[in-house]
Amino acid sequence: MKRVFALLPLLVALILAACQIEGGVPRTTPTALAPATAAVVATSEPAATSPPAATVAGTTAPPAAGSVRIGMLADPGDLLPYHDDPADERISAPITQLLFPAPLLTLSYGYTTTGVLERVPSLENGDVTVSTVDVYLDGAGAITTTATAVITQVQQISVVFRWNPELRWADGTPLTADDSVFAYELARRTNLGQEAASKLALLERYEQVDAHTTRAVLKPDYTDPAYPTVYWTPLPRHLLAARDPATLRSGEFALTPLGYGPYTVERRDQGSLRLVRNPYYAGSPGAIESVSFIFRDNLELLRTSVAGGSLDLALLEQPPPEALAAIRADAEAGSLQVSAVSSPVWEHLTFNLDVPVLQDLRVRRAVAHALNREAMAAELLGGYGAVLDSWIVPGQWAAAPPDQITRYPYNPDEARRLLDEAGIVDTNGDGLRETGGAPLTLSLVTTQGSPLRLATAQRIAADLAAVGLGMSLQEVPTTGLYSPDGPLFRRTFELALFAWIAGPDPRGWERWSCAGVPNESNGWVGNNFPGWCFFEADRAIRIATTVLDRAERADAYLRQQQLFTQELPVLPLFQRVDVTLVSPTLGGVQADPTAPITWNITSWQRR
Repeated sequence: MKRVFALLPLLVALILAACQIEGGVPRTTPTALAPATAAVVATSEPAATSPPAATVAGTTAPPAAGSVRIGMLADPGDLLPYHDDPADERISAPITQLLFPAPLLTLSYGYTTTGVLERVPSLENGDVTVSTVDVYLDGAGAITTTATAVITQVQQISVVFRWNPELRWADGTPLTADDSVFAYELARRTNLGQEAASKLALLERYEQVDAHTTRAVLKPDYTDPAYPTVYWTPLPRHLLAARDPATLRSGEFALTPLGYGPYTVERRDQGSLRLVRNPYYAGSPGAIESVSFIFRDNLELLRTSVAGGSLDLALLEQPPPEALAAIRADAEAGSLQVSAVSSPVWEHLTFNLDVPVLQDLRVRRAVAHALNREAMAAELLGGYGAVLDSWIVPGQWAAAPPDQITRYPYNPDEARRLLDEAGIVDTNGDGLRETGGAPLTLSLVTTQGSPLRLATAQRIAADLAAVGLGMSLQEVPTTGLYSPDGPLFRRTFELALFAWIAGPDPRGWERWSCAGVPNESNGWVGNNFPGWCFFEADRAIRIATTVLDRAERADAYLRQQQLFTQELPVLPLFQRVDVTLVSPTLGGVQADPTAPITWNITSWQRR
């Protein structure tokens, strides 16, 4: 008996996070971008020796030695290491990584230590153990804590976390395992966001072993790929124990928290935040003494400010196509450096397999061949994007080799042949193919407010029209699309355009298993929105998400992807692009698809 973790509220929110303009924060979309000229963004950076002279547009003041100024499109609000959802985490991570470095950093879809934990827990080093325990079963065969006449044996996972004994809070107080347990206790008393809720759902208990060691014990028979990360990022018990947990996320501490990272908050003003070195930081301080964050909801201002020298770096998650063209021109002119990485957010087209015409594999494959995904990725992503062929993205450890899965290159002639073979033909010469005597027009539903998604939908419509298929577009509010009564969970759509977020582990049970299909009998629970229930694929995803042996999991994921791309319940389109603009005077910046841009700030230096 194996159980896989599935928490519906968490999964719904994951979709919400992935399916908006990154983070769901309304942002200005420039209609035209002029070539970059020098621009000034006022910062909270103090003068090195005296108050700064007045500045005007078109001039810049040289940066203070050892300081960095970073522009962001959105103010993240609270700076705690616990977040409402993945979108909130992506917005605040460049800052929180400096205050509360992640005990295990997600770097290039893998886990690495940051000096907070002494090592990554694993079966090989003995920090992850699996034991056999006795449990009671109720009348339905489910594990219960109530004593019954039915007892069985199941496996139980324990994970040990070894905390760096040199860690200090920014006020000099030693950080201990008790601070990690304190965060766990807080999460049980108040809402600390989705990640915290998911960990609580996995855990039987979380306990202190000694001054610098904690242990997480998962619930019996629970196997989840996230088990290495069931630690609790420490919070300072000595500062927060007497405070009302319900006010933690809305109080002053959340806005200007005291952490254990390389930097600490000096001051926070409207639209800006200044961090300075934490004198008690246990690691190497690096060359950067202070970091100022500037929050401006104006992409063009950030771009021209980096080119002009008043900002050292700007973070732009998925800029619109016209902005990407201007950014490329700036880079070619040498006024700034551009680092573009494929985002873990990937767009896709989902087929509802309850729709009779879409049950025909030939029709789904015809749609795939009809779409010029190469042009979409190239033009909508400013030349920085690439087509995605499977749901496990390149860089994830279980990504399938391209030559071992079915791929669908742009081939409108093949699309027409498949439609003809399926009996969907244009009988009256009006350019639209018919089925059942009526023109075939597929309805596509997507979210409102995303220029990228709207442009993608328009290209899908044009490509389908070129092979004789009609398409109608329905844009709905995000909350409506992903609500429990919305078209995805109730599966009332025909085609759906939205996105998922890839993580260090592919997971996938809640998305591709037969049990994950939302339907009336299970209360509309699950994320298998296409309704794809294919026996061999279901078995493969169950093995991939329940066994612990990496080689066995890899084989299962490969087989599942082979069946996924063969049967095509979903057509992956492309990964979004995260763009970082860097001044030529700043070196050492290394963008990563899953780590915040500041992950290696101790390696940054002035040129």
